[in-house]
Amino acid sequence: MTTQSKNGQEKEKITALYCRLSVDDDKKDMESNSITNQKQILLDYAKKHGYLHPVFFVDDGISGTTFQRPDFQRMQRMAENGEVGTIIVKDVSRFGREQVEMGRLTQVVYPSLGITFIAIQENINSTTGEGMEMLPFYSIFNEWYAAQTSKKIRAVNELKASQGRRVASTVAYGYKKIEGDKEQWYIDEPAAKIVRKIFTLCLAGKGPTQIAKQLEREKILVPTAYFHSVGRKTSNPVPANIYGWHESTVERILENQQYTGCTVNGKSTTVSYKVHKVIENPKEEYQIIPNTQEAIIDENVWLRVQELRKNKRRPTKTNRKSLFSGLVFCADCKSKLHFCAAKSLKRNQEFFRCANYKDGRGSCAIHFIRDVVLEMIVKEAVAGLADFVRCYESVFLYMQKQKCGEFQKKRQQELKLSVENSRKRIAGLDKLFSRIYEDNVIGKLSDERYSRMAAEYEAEQKELLEKVREEEQQLSEMEQKSVDMRLLLQGLREFTDMKELTPTIVNKLIRRIEVHNPEKKHAHKSVKVDIYFTAVGLVSLPDEQEIRRMMEQMRSTSQLPKQPPHKKKTV
Repeated sequence: MTTQSKNGQEKEKITALYCRLSVDDDKKDMESNSITNQKQILLDYAKKHGYLHPVFFVDDGISGTTFQRPDFQRMQRMAENGEVGTIIVKDVSRFGREQVEMGRLTQVVYPSLGITFIAIQENINSTTGEGMEMLPFYSIFNEWYAAQTSKKIRAVNELKASQGRRVASTVAYGYKKIEGDKEQWYIDEPAAKIVRKIFTLCLAGKGPTQIAKQLEREKILVPTAYFHSVGRKTSNPVPANIYGWHESTVERILENQQYTGCTVNGKSTTVSYKVHKVIENPKEEYQIIPNTQEAIIDENVWLRVQELRKNKRRPTKTNRKSLFSGLVFCADCKSKLHFCAAKSLKRNQEFFRCANYKDGRGSCAIHFIRDVVLEMIVKEAVAGLADFVRCYESVFLYMQKQKCGEFQKKRQQELKLSVENSRKRIAGLDKLFSRIYEDNVIGKLSDERYSRMAAEYEAEQKELLEKVREEEQQLSEMEQKSVDMRLLLQGLREFTDMKELTPTIVNKLIRRIEVHNPEKKHAHKSVKVDIYFTAVGLVSLPDEQEIRRMMEQMRSTSQLPKQPPHKKKTV
């Protein structure tokens, strides 16, 4: 068989030998359907029946429910260009498991292009017509098989999730699997080192774009390039720029909770076994399984990074940022204070002002404060708190316990019980739905009564799901406070050792800063600043008398350590 080349000369058409193996294929058939076996069968058939110029097209590890396969698409392009005379597959299922597209290609497209389609196992030949009348039935069966396989896989994944096991097969950058242990992740130290670096840079005040640029400057391999360098297979090819980190890659790493040592199931799903579009599930539907592998990032650090990501910091046009960018808010209108820096301004002239001031034309007053003044105020407040905690840590913790009180503990228990009971009722409603549906089908329950009961159950379930979401959010916030307290104490100790504010320390210590509008007193303007510390909010340090009173209370309740605390001259 020949075709005309661009210069008018005739050239032989190829015989396309197409092979495919899917991860979804039944394991008992994997060996017989292996790529090696398929190649041998196809080549032997082509030689025996005189099909010349054989060329292999191979898609390994791709489902037959989609025709968007790399080598299949390459074969199609060559077919449309008139370069293919015959297409041979081992069996119809290797070609595809989607009946509509299967029929279109084999019965319309290929005949119009003069291409012979052959499926060896089913004895199908489109040119002779042999076996073609059975092709639609084979296609329907193969699609049914794909649907059943998809159901089985979903059922297996649901079972795994219910048993608290990992569902996802993809291993996060920074971890690796060991042969023979499919579910367990182990730290991949070279990659884990980069993950820690990314989190450290974020805590130091750098955004994803800045982090990506720094990693590129330092010639650190992007994840895909790194995987290939250590012999790990990926679905994506190695990029042209192996050091070209993208901000989206950095963002995914910063948002991946699994670096804290947990497993996260249910992050996404697909539309169907036919439509492979990924749908991201809401975070409240995630299944979090703690302590499934060694942590790369401390949970406190991960949570603080998520907080920082909510208040993204943008540098000015001069590329300068304040230590407090993204943390400073107006005490009156609660909007952010903009950091103002210009080439004409010196470092000590840079300032914050309310976003709603708009040069006096906005809805709020200026709330002006110089960056150096704010830094001095914050540093003084941090130093005071750090000094107090260093001398009276037990008293400080006692203060916070009193602040929260037994009410919060009781409320936490009530919320946990409420969530548990609501979930039981939701599961019970699912069973009731099934029961009344069966009763309706067999005629024990009228359509009218079924519709009314179903609507009532559905409304109750919807209400319960919303209640669970709200209560779990409250529980998360309560549990967050204990994590934040550890982060606060860690940051205070770091400041005590360094005596200087750094972006990392600021990000660990401070949740929010509110600036009041300047007030004129005795011909001088003064600005009140409220500093909300991580975990504890506004802090008012006690005097010596209050400290002694709380220590007596602690002694009476056996909460004071036997050894006396360090003496402190002033508070």
